[in-house]
Order: sequence, then structure tokens, then C-alpha cells
Amino acid sequence: MISSNNVVNRNVINRKKLAKCESDSCTKGSVPDKTISKESPDDGGFELGSYMNKICQTPNIDALAKRGLLFNNAFTSVSSCSPSRAALLTGTPSHQNGMYGLHRTVHHFNSFDTVASLPNLLREHNVMTGIIGKKDVGPAAQYKFDYEQTEENNHVNQVGRNITHIKLLTREFLAAANRDNKPFLLYVSFHDPHRCGHTDPQFGPFCERFGSGEEGMGLIPDWHPIYYQWQQVELPYFVQDTEAARRDIAAQYTTMSRLDQGVGLVLKELEAAGHLDDTLVIYTSDNGIPFPSGRTNFYDPGLREPMIIASPKPDARRNEASYAMVSLLDVMPTVLDWFKIPFGEESNDITQSDKPKSLLPILKKEPPYSEEDAVFASQTHHEVTMYYPMRAVRTRRYKLIHNLNFGMPFPIDQDLYVSPTFQDLLNRTRSKQSLPWYKTLEQYYYRPQWELYDIRADPGETRNLHGKPSLAGVEAALAARLARWQRDSADPWRCAPQAVLEPGAGAAECRDLDNGLARHLR
Repeated sequence: MISSNNVVNRNVINRKKLAKCESDSCTKGSVPDKTISKESPDDGGFELGSYMNKICQTPNIDALAKRGLLFNNAFTSVSSCSPSRAALLTGTPSHQNGMYGLHRTVHHFNSFDTVASLPNLLREHNVMTGIIGKKDVGPAAQYKFDYEQTEENNHVNQVGRNITHIKLLTREFLAAANRDNKPFLLYVSFHDPHRCGHTDPQFGPFCERFGSGEEGMGLIPDWHPIYYQWQQVELPYFVQDTEAARRDIAAQYTTMSRLDQGVGLVLKELEAAGHLDDTLVIYTSDNGIPFPSGRTNFYDPGLREPMIIASPKPDARRNEASYAMVSLLDVMPTVLDWFKIPFGEESNDITQSDKPKSLLPILKKEPPYSEEDAVFASQTHHEVTMYYPMRAVRTRRYKLIHNLNFGMPFPIDQDLYVSPTFQDLLNRTRSKQSLPWYKTLEQYYYRPQWELYDIRADPGETRNLHGKPSLAGVEAALAARLARWQRDSADPWRCAPQAVLEPGAGAAECRDLDNGLARHLR
């Protein structure tokens, strides 16, 4: 796996000698399933040539897409760094695995001690595991990799942005795997294109000057910086059209190109180690990009993710696009399927149609299209003070969002708050300047309990259709499906906000919280 907060996730899994050969899978001329490499950005989005961005230069990721399958409907299950990584590594939503918010420093969220994680399961089956870059999950015993070079024993910029150092660490891991002759999973978790203006402002809002060779910035030998003109960037519809915001995106592009060059270096190391032709490569991100309506939001800019999977199998689809609805919760069962390790049924009681699934069949054939295909999302915190629980279900056409803490303003995370883009929004709003944005800050902060959108007719999610009589049946069906998913995945918030979950005589029950005063005070 190669992963980062704003860039790409790349999983490398080596399955050599893991299971006995079976007649239908190890026939003459077949490719043995040896490795998985997962490359992941941190807060990475669709600033990629393979996703039709004509400005941001990402030739290595684009080349990966040409030899793999590009997913157009991939979604995260939570738009926050630690929860999304824990969900990816457990195949369970954040409310089920216990990673309710950010893991490190004062935030201190951890998964439950009983959670089964991908690295621990693979170790039990003699698969060597490694992680390079940002880890951001815990406790350590529940997410123990055999080889770890992360922010826990390095500076995150060195293991997450210094692509020369990442290259050398990748080489070290692959040499150890070859020496031990073991199948492996390598999770390369880039820290690009995560913002750094709140921690390392001297390097720029996206650390785009880090390692550039400028005075005081250090030098990354393998990085050839690409700088972009702010007038030429492709502006997403959810970012205001101002010079400040455009310059912010131009800085993001520079770090996306650094990420891309890092992906290329890792792939070259994989080839040099003799594993390019026996490795399943997964590229995806963790959550939305760090702009308004992106990360920490359940609007599409916060939930939709890039995903590219390149398989070495001769019957795999190449240079094609899939429109299957898939979730990052599907990554764990995909990896286990590659190694022929069962995905424990005891870990999840979600109905068969809505539970995480292996994506390997899609690499061979596009699944049947259905308007009922859906993905789910669950978020409770980001930073420890950002309590704003949301649950959502998204089908191909509709999205229903339940904002449980709707009486409070939507919280803004610290690195977005100090960003040039958000400060520009604040300053223009306060001074009543022209604001070429698709909504107002008041609309952004204050959200109703329920939001229903027709994505097909309103891709910008600007017209809330909740309560519309003509869609009453659609909304009721979505709400019932979301409630069932929350119940089956043991969501502690499934009764909120009108009730609290309490132990009952048999199953847990929802106890009404209405004391008769709420409506009077409302």
C-alpha cells in the first residue's frame, strides 16, 4: 500500500507461497498472486490527468491508469484522516471500529482493542507487511506492521513528502521481503498534498517549497518541482473564483506533481525488485481535498475518491473505466481476496447487499448496473472539539445526509481555517465584498437535520429536497436503508438526536430524550 493524506494509496501485496495452488487458478501461463502495493495521497483528489484535469501534471499516475482500471464512482466512508485510514484497514465504518476522530496528540482517538486489522490478519497468514509515510491510526498493537517508517519514528515530512527518502525506504522493504522470500503488502502513505500552513508555514500552504532547493528549504534530489500559474488552474465548482483561492490551488498542484513523481519512484523500485509483473497496485486517497465542502464534509467533494487498480493478471481490464459504486471499505476484502484469506463474517452483520466486498471481480468484468447501488458514510469527529456526527447513504441518483448535531454551526478544522482560501471567504464576507462562490458562509455553517439531493439533476448539491411531497417515497426508502445499515453495523448513534441507545431486556433500545421542554424552547 502506498498512501497519503492528500494523494494516493498504493497497496502492494505479495502472495507468493501463501496458499496451495488450485487447478483453476494456477494453470499454465497464469500469474501467481504475490504482492500488493497500495499508494495513497493525503487529502488527494481528482487533480490528475487520468481524471481529465488538463493542467496538473501527473504522468506516472496516468500511466498506471492506462495499465489498470480507473473507478469513477469510488467513495470514502468517512471524510477525516484517522477514521478513513482505520476504516480502510479494518473494512468497518468508524463508528464500528472506534476511531471516531483524529488519532494523534491531543485528539487521542483509538480503535477498539478487539478490532481485526489488515496488517494483523496478514501476519497470521505469513504475509510480510510494511508501511511508509503517514500512519495516523492506533492503538499500535491493533495496527502493527512488520516494517514501519512513519510519523511515529520519523518527521512526517521526511517519510511522507521527501520522495527520495521514500524511494530508499521502499528499496529497503522490498530487499527484506525478497531475502525472506515472503508475500507482502506495502502501504506507501504519502503526506502530500495535505496542507501544512498550520504547522510549517515557512514551506507554504501545502509544503510546496519543502525540499525545493530554495534557500532554507532543503533539497529532495529526485524531485523536479513544477510550478503552476494561478490564472490557469482548473477551479472546482466548490471553490470561490478569486486570486487567493486560485493561488492556493496552484500550490496544491505543485505537491500533487511531487506525489506523482514519488509514485513513479516507488513503481520503479518495485520493478527493480522483480515484482512489477506479480503485484496488484491500488491507488486511492483517504478523504476529500482540504477545501470548503471537501474534507470533513459529506458533499461529494468530501466523499468521492480517485481509485485506480492495476492487476498483473492476463484477463484483467486495462485502460478502461468502471462505473461500479465502490467504497474504500472494499479495500480490505479485496486485499484478503487477493491472498485467498477469508474476510471474517463475524466482524460485520451488515446485509449482504450493503456489506464490504472484494473488487477483484470488477477487474475482470463490469458488474450489472442498478439504480439501487449504494455506499454509506459515517463521521462523528475530526479534531476532538469538532463534534458534528453525520450519517449518509448515496445511491447513483440520490444522497440523504443526516446531520445529528444540526443545531450547532458546522465546525472548521484548523488547517482549513488558516488557509488562504478560507481566510479569503471570511474576509470577503465580513467586509461585504463580492464573493464569487456557490453558497454563503451562513449556508455553509448552518445545516438542517436532513439533506436530500438529486445528484443527477443537481450535482453541486445546492437544492435540498428534504420534505418534498413528490420524493416522500424516495426519502423514506433511503432513510430506512440508512437506519438498517446503522443498526447492522452497531452504530452507537443510531438513535440520535431524538433518543439515546440503552441496553434493553434483549437488544439495545432507543430511549426517547424528549422531556416536554424541547419544543417549547425551540
